[in-house]
Amino acid sequence: MGSLSELTIAQASTKLKAKEITSAELTQACIDRIEKVDGTINAVVYKNFDRALEEAKKIDDAGAFDNALSGIPYLTKDVYCEEGVPTTACSNMLREKNYTPPFDSTTTARLKAVGAISIGKVNTDEFTQGASTETSCYGVTKNPWDTEKVAGGSSGGSAAAVAADECLFALGTDTGGSIRQPAAYCGVTGIRPTYGRTSRYGVMSMASSLDVIGPLCKTVEDTALVLEAISGIDSMDATTGDTAVPNYSTALTGDVKGLKIGLPKEYFSDDMNEEVRQSIMDSCEVLKSLGAEIVDVSMPYTQYATPAYYVICPSEVSSNMSRYDGIRYGHTPLRQGSAGQVTTNLVEYYHQARSEGFGDEVKRRIMIGTYALSAGYYDAYYRQALKVRTLIQKDFEDVYKTVDALIAPVTPTAAFSIGAHDGDPVAMYLEDIFLDPQVMAGIPALSVPCGFTKENLPLGLQVMGPQWGEEVVLRIADAYEKSTEWNAQKPSL
Repeated sequence: MGSLSELTIAQASTKLKAKEITSAELTQACIDRIEKVDGTINAVVYKNFDRALEEAKKIDDAGAFDNALSGIPYLTKDVYCEEGVPTTACSNMLREKNYTPPFDSTTTARLKAVGAISIGKVNTDEFTQGASTETSCYGVTKNPWDTEKVAGGSSGGSAAAVAADECLFALGTDTGGSIRQPAAYCGVTGIRPTYGRTSRYGVMSMASSLDVIGPLCKTVEDTALVLEAISGIDSMDATTGDTAVPNYSTALTGDVKGLKIGLPKEYFSDDMNEEVRQSIMDSCEVLKSLGAEIVDVSMPYTQYATPAYYVICPSEVSSNMSRYDGIRYGHTPLRQGSAGQVTTNLVEYYHQARSEGFGDEVKRRIMIGTYALSAGYYDAYYRQALKVRTLIQKDFEDVYKTVDALIAPVTPTAAFSIGAHDGDPVAMYLEDIFLDPQVMAGIPALSVPCGFTKENLPLGLQVMGPQWGEEVVLRIADAYEKSTEWNAQKPSL
């Protein structure tokens, strides 16, 4: 192994406790790696290096590495609020004013409490709205495996940074697959926990009933360590569940004997890439060899998940984006009235602020959502989408009566070329086709590396569990990972 930044959390924690390395050395290694390769991939949009090194030295001086995350450097998606750290959601709406939150999100506060060290912010689609990190005001993040391909989105910066060893883990958000898809594209592990398992407080909202926050890591073991630290009920977020947080690491037994795992036929569409299909079939054989039973199942409402998602999500976007008005905070219009003077018309001011501050994708979703919620269309679109959501939830409830978990592809293809979907938003939305059903049902789902294409692009296996079933998801993914070597491969940068 070369740089310390290549270590996993588990490996680094062992070395820190044994005093073989210091947190300052580990943090500096990640900083050096960022300075070396980020000019190529464009993952990091804000560098918090001086403060990170100060924190690392304090942790070294205390010498108490009593948590696996103590002294571990990580990167944060640029929608998490951190006290004193600029947070822009990669949008010109906030970037111009250099918005700096006066408080910490619950997640970053919990990580700070156990001694993890935030070293900067990473790129995302504007306000997390996109599937490729191409809508960011900072430009696109490139895939470390092939810089002509996207890293995925909206947590593309998080996935690329982990794959490129710029940090030991990163935080992401998953509304319609935005942790799992970039994890698959970049060859790392990412989990969307059960809705309500982790707190959304202090994380800029896109769609409040769909947003979930979670980590992207180098291994399943690391994923379990981070998830345990950030999970649990939060008085600041009424949507968090009053459900005990298990010790996820103890679930990683490597034993899946006797587990019944479903393979939904609806996740194998005719237009799926053959290499993706084969990688999932090969993964089934691996799990069978470990003693799991693979059974075919059907989930008929899967086909309606993406249409329902793209009614519910924009509707909630329309509501959440209304706070960005250019008055309380945000972009100040460049044009001051039709005659070059300050406008006294509030509606005109809002129009100018949002026209100049928001990008095309955010505007598109605001308009779609506002239309779907408007008088005369609410019942025809939004209410119908909610009914479909209930049917999808029942699909999962029914299937989990017969199986312990499900597996499927993460995406129908590997990472696509930058600009491939320019001018075709519907094609971009269809990238989420295997990722939206879990969102509708609020269940946990994880992406773990399961192969490569002939062009050496990573592929991901999606493991899904019942509500609050992160343990079985991690158990299956860990057993699979330990029986393969896909996650051990690194991109050349």
